[in-house]
Amino acid sequence: MYKFSKLFIKNIFFASVFIIALGSIAFFLLSNYVNQQTFAQQKTIQTISQQFIGNDIPEKELVTKLSTILNAQNDYQNLSIKRDSLILFDYQNNYIHPLNSFIEQRKTVSITELDLQVQYQLNFISLIDLLTQLFIGVILLSILFVFISARLNYKLQLTIFSIISKQISNELAQINNSDFITKKQDNQQLLEIPALEEGIAEIKSMMTEQFHNTANLEIEAHVDTLTGIENRNRFVQFYENEIINDSPVNFGVLIITRCSELQTINQVHGYNSGDNYIVKVAEIIKEALFSRPTGKIFRLNSSDFATVLPNTTLKAGEEYANELMLKFNDYQQVNELDSVAYSGLVYFDQSKPLGELLALADTGVSVAQTQKVNSWYSQKDIDILTDATANFGNQNWRQEIDDVLSNGRINLLLQPIQPIGRNNRVYGEVLARFLNANSDMLPTSTFIAMAEKLDKITDVDRLIIDTAIKEITSKNMLDNSYGINISPRSINNQHFMIWLERKLLREPTAASRLVFEISELGLQQNIKTAKRLVDMLHRVGSRVTVERFGVGLTSFKFFRDLTPDYIKMDSSYTRDIDDDKNNQYFLRLMVDLAHRLGISVLAESVESQEEKHTLEKLFIDGCQGYYVGKPAKL
Repeated sequence: MYKFSKLFIKNIFFASVFIIALGSIAFFLLSNYVNQQTFAQQKTIQTISQQFIGNDIPEKELVTKLSTILNAQNDYQNLSIKRDSLILFDYQNNYIHPLNSFIEQRKTVSITELDLQVQYQLNFISLIDLLTQLFIGVILLSILFVFISARLNYKLQLTIFSIISKQISNELAQINNSDFITKKQDNQQLLEIPALEEGIAEIKSMMTEQFHNTANLEIEAHVDTLTGIENRNRFVQFYENEIINDSPVNFGVLIITRCSELQTINQVHGYNSGDNYIVKVAEIIKEALFSRPTGKIFRLNSSDFATVLPNTTLKAGEEYANELMLKFNDYQQVNELDSVAYSGLVYFDQSKPLGELLALADTGVSVAQTQKVNSWYSQKDIDILTDATANFGNQNWRQEIDDVLSNGRINLLLQPIQPIGRNNRVYGEVLARFLNANSDMLPTSTFIAMAEKLDKITDVDRLIIDTAIKEITSKNMLDNSYGINISPRSINNQHFMIWLERKLLREPTAASRLVFEISELGLQQNIKTAKRLVDMLHRVGSRVTVERFGVGLTSFKFFRDLTPDYIKMDSSYTRDIDDDKNNQYFLRLMVDLAHRLGISVLAESVESQEEKHTLEKLFIDGCQGYYVGKPAKL
């Protein structure tokens, strides 16, 4: 036992030296990588900022655009935009890793022409976590190896000592004219040591298992689990290693394909249908790439795919985009969707920074969405020289939104909410769809997002409310109630509030059938304004729903003072509720508290019979979702 302990301590010493050396090398490589990324990010920020120099853009819009582009092309721990000491934009990642702060200090890039300073600290938490897990694995494997090695050495010494003893006895026996058979057997035993063979096999097995574990971690870090396609991390690596550095790829085409209907499908058909939709779009892109074996596809985020066509001309890239559009059209017709996906193309060479390319391709997607369904737009090099590229997509969308507003190009759908119990009083939610001049459906989520960005959302809310009231009154649909969404920006607009009150007072019959849905976060922005809104709507006979409840940190004291009629639980609480005991407990608690305050509780995104049955047992007042009822024309 003493010899075994001595061997174990000796092996521990050598393993410690190995681990310290490995850790030092890993830390040196990590620090070097961080420095390279930080320096590259400084150049990227300066390059992106050049797009805004000379443009007559309001300060707020300039900061919004700049922060949006920066957030799109990298992950930050901290990001702020300042003018002197005034903070115009500030982003802080809530999760702080001590090692991230140690290896990466906050950097400042001054943009003299815009009189702005951009301060940032890149986020390397995912890389640090991956390296930490690998390092811990190495330490554990080293400790296990040390123990096995010491044990095997100890057994080997015992075996060799035993064999040598037997050999000496045999030699003595030989001197005494003994036979040599025993000696032959002992020599054979020396050549075959079972303990040593067993230990080597065990070490091989452990090393093979560790190799598989490392490979699995590599896959999880760089592959999207839903589609099996490489993710944004791998896309950045590919661009840096295969394009920027010396490689056979000298030029090519980058294509961003955006799944325009994801949000709508999640809301109307459920999240499982949304996943199937994303998988199908990925399959269509792969199919189109089949004849282009050098092409690479990546999933950048929930709705965006990036396709890289190496050493391909822009004309050939446009032919590929046209093939995609035709395949998307076929899929749309079969599945009765408003659209499938839109694409933006941009030509690149080794001199183009990735952030600039992503911004240009994103602008191409925005322009494509204002054209025919599933179309594409090629952002050519000449556009970069006009200094209007960054605003080009916005101009198209501004014209499209103004056209919708001036001509009332809107269709209304109604999705029912099914009451749980005869005495529960619920309603149907009005869903808006917007049309372009060719009567093609515009992507709803993008339309709303661009209306918010271009400060048109209040006018869009007015159009929806006006159209809904006209439909209800002209068709004499006053036997039911109808829910209409209002954006947070509208409820904080005094002119809109005055208009809404006058409109509802002029339409008292319709007003009593309307339920206005406002998000929890929207109400939290200004408590006094939220209180005035609810009081005004109750005064004219309408009702109020707080939707997406549970996302914020609102207390029930706030709702007791606000007195809404309904709260609609966020879909994250109702999805797979039949298997989630924690959400069941939370939801039951919310229902009990709400009912004590006289508030009805609704659940959205109900996608299966099991979910609906579980919600019924939790005494939910009403269910909404694809399983309960599909949207139909109002």
